[in-house]
Amino acid sequence: MESKQIQENPLMKKGIIIFTIVVYALVIILHEFKYEGEAPQWIASFPAVNAFLNGTCFVLLISSLLAIKKKNVTLHQKLNTSAMVLSVVFLLCYVVYHFFYPDTSYGGDYKGLYIFILLTHILLAAVSLPFILFAYYRGWIGDVERHRKIVKFTFPIWLYVTMTGVVVYLLLAPYYG
Repeated sequence: MESKQIQENPLMKKGIIIFTIVVYALVIILHEFKYEGEAPQWIASFPAVNAFLNGTCFVLLISSLLAIKKKNVTLHQKLNTSAMVLSVVFLLCYVVYHFFYPDTSYGGDYKGLYIFILLTHILLAAVSLPFILFAYYRGWIGDVERHRKIVKFTFPIWLYVTMTGVVVYLLLAPYYG
């Protein structure tokens, strides 16, 4: 069996790390910044849009797993690329929404459960970001062995984050202004 020579771009590791740091910084800054003007009305729908994007990513990730189990690598790649694109759209919507709107407080009866889901969602989203990017990159360049190693622990985390993103929205939906 012939071994495949994998061409790795040395700048990609730095790019992934820089992108991750920029995302972290942006999210932290957004939660400290308070927009003083009137927000455009169309942006008020972004939490629902983000829940839809999260739910769609969840379905794409499950479909991607099923595709690779059936050895349909091309479909697997397309589904993962779609999940990555939707995740970027999610991030853009999240940033725009939180630029204009403050965080929404939960006012329901299950505050402890809500806080647990929210905190694990946030923590795992933050921790998984660079691993998701590295897993995608490894798959993209054909480094299947290293891709599989990262995906073994990253995939269930990303699934959890997409699922709990929808749950957090559903719990907060009655409280959006």
